[in-house]
Amino acid sequence: MDRFDAMQAFARVVETGSFTRAADALHISRTTATQLVQQLEARLRVSLLHRTTRKVGLTPAGSIYYERVVQLLADLDRAEADLPQALGTPAGRLRVDVPGPLASMVLVPALPAFFERYPGIELHMGAGDRMADLLDESIDCVVRGGPVTDQSLIARHVGDLQMSVYAAPSYLARKGMPAHPGQLAGPEHSLVGFLWEYRNLPQPYALRRGNECIPVRGHYALALNDGNAYLAAGLAGLGVVLLPDYMARQAVSEDRLQRLFEGWHVDPMPIHVAFHRTRHSNARLRAFIDWVVELMASLR
Repeated sequence: MDRFDAMQAFARVVETGSFTRAADALHISRTTATQLVQQLEARLRVSLLHRTTRKVGLTPAGSIYYERVVQLLADLDRAEADLPQALGTPAGRLRVDVPGPLASMVLVPALPAFFERYPGIELHMGAGDRMADLLDESIDCVVRGGPVTDQSLIARHVGDLQMSVYAAPSYLARKGMPAHPGQLAGPEHSLVGFLWEYRNLPQPYALRRGNECIPVRGHYALALNDGNAYLAAGLAGLGVVLLPDYMARQAVSEDRLQRLFEGWHVDPMPIHVAFHRTRHSNARLRAFIDWVVELMASLR
């Protein structure tokens, strides 16, 4: 039995709650994962896990051992990951997941400078607005807008996106230009909602001017859970949209979107880089986070 492989299998079973999901994350068979944990229990002469047909849980001995194993594996990962930096530059593979519009409009265009700075990093980037499972999918970190509600994640605030309300000229030609945010509540106007996955409902927002605060309530003609599709809906004139300014900048310059309610503002959207508590940050991850902070500052 390789003790490292066995401890890694045990930790993944605990974190995913399943031998099958742990095996998938480690790219081994379920039988191998089961055997590794059984061999570990035999060596330690204790039961580490309660096994039922529905779930896997820790025994008291398993809980104590898991805390030690997580720290040991993290220390080993950190030692291996930090060695390249100690010798000069971070290196190795980094798996990240980011929102689609932020990837296509901000991160990917800036990657040449990233790779020039960190030529030893191999970046695997997933792009989309779904909430990826970091452990099941072996992802090092995610970049997300809005609150990070998963208590198993460590989240670093890396910047804020300035937000504004927009509509397409075709929409305004049909519906007319609203002069005040309160008019959006009327039957003559329609909104496009964004479905945040952690609630799966369009989230309300408010427009502020001095001491005035107007909640934006109205009829949702359409609600979407993808940022690129949401932008496309606004461009198609399907309703009023709330967008980060960076997403709307080109369309505004081409007269395909128009900003509404001059003098009013929406609270900025916080952006976080989040990673699992059991995956301590390494040199590659720290380099990526620092780079994202620089890019977010450039969007102001």
